[in-house]
Amino acid sequence: MTSPMTSPPAPRSWLDLPPDHPFGITHLPYGVFSTAGSSPRVGVRIGDQVLDVSEVARIGRDTVGVGDGPDLTAAWERPSLNAFLDLGHEDWAVARAWLVEILTDDVHEAGVKPHLVPVEDVTLHLPIAVADYVDFYASEHHATNVGRIFRPDSEPLTPNWKHLPIGYHGRAGTVVVSGTDVVRPQGQRKAATDPAPSFGPSRKLDIEAELGFVVGGGTALGEPVAVALAAERHLFGVVLLNDWSARDIQAWEYVPLGPFLGKSFGTSVSAWVTPMAALAAARVPLPTQDPQPLPYLNGAPDAVFGLDLHLEVEWNGTVVSRPEYRDMYWSPAQMLAHLTVNGASIRSGDLFGSGTISGAAKDTRGSFLELSWNGTEPVALGDGAERTFLEDGDTVVLRATAAGAGGTRIGLGEVSGRIVPAREA
Repeated sequence: MTSPMTSPPAPRSWLDLPPDHPFGITHLPYGVFSTAGSSPRVGVRIGDQVLDVSEVARIGRDTVGVGDGPDLTAAWERPSLNAFLDLGHEDWAVARAWLVEILTDDVHEAGVKPHLVPVEDVTLHLPIAVADYVDFYASEHHATNVGRIFRPDSEPLTPNWKHLPIGYHGRAGTVVVSGTDVVRPQGQRKAATDPAPSFGPSRKLDIEAELGFVVGGGTALGEPVAVALAAERHLFGVVLLNDWSARDIQAWEYVPLGPFLGKSFGTSVSAWVTPMAALAAARVPLPTQDPQPLPYLNGAPDAVFGLDLHLEVEWNGTVVSRPEYRDMYWSPAQMLAHLTVNGASIRSGDLFGSGTISGAAKDTRGSFLELSWNGTEPVALGDGAERTFLEDGDTVVLRATAAGAGGTRIGLGEVSGRIVPAREA
């Protein structure tokens, strides 16, 4: 597999950030923030500060390329990114170019500086009003491990797995921003040795380390998104995503219709959305797809690509896994093309997850189901404790880095969550 794409040197910002800052000028992720006594609105992370972009856009309406362009003030003073996503891919590019200009050209420093807020002084909110949520199953290593755990006497991959990106529809209303506590879910459980199901809190609460893709630009019902256009026109950016999973509830309920209560109680995403434009240097070829996908899933390398992202999973302060996103079998463009090929429409604010990111080695597995091999191989933590699945009070943090433009590295916004006890039904 080849190396990530090369790119010209990164521009210098008048903020004089260190070249290795994870939120440097080549990143510029979007989020939604508020300060004491103010309403939530869109901000852009630069270094250890948040740029109040609606205010800067308001004073820059007469700037060349902005005054005659989209009304960014109206889009950015909203409490979510959805209005900005509605503007479409051409305006996303205009906005990014303008942000780079005002943060690199010294002539803008005096006007921009008053609208920078230290990140420790803001409250971060869910960056999008999630329209629909779909979760895929795009890692061959994860799918193989799960197959070996649950179907030891059968082929680990189901016959359809290499022909289409498998997914399920999740619950948009339970997507929460990083830092939100996760209440242990309750439901029916039945182990193989139990004579009948019982009800109670999940005993096998798990995580899934994923990448979430934020979609912008709506389509009409009955209008598929071609794989050649999916990334260019509709993939706005990415978030780290933790698909919390109650494995015991899931195991009992998922036949024959798939995940339901074992997944729908909570999905955590990072507060910062990294634009796809910031990941141009991280694009890599996909692993070999054999057999060749059907024509609607085929595309040129600039449309069908992988991403060279390095993740880490931290459990109560101990890094227990380092998954690599470049190992994923299906590309985000293929996932979006398959999601819409039946005519399903998309809306700005749609979110789809990649599925668990796992590699061939044990220390690259992105779920505790795999790391503990369904509870048979406890995971040692740095404080001397051992875990198989999550206990009340446990905290999980997902982080990731990727190649940025000009030889830089960017760091995605982290996603964290703490497990709190179940509540009475």
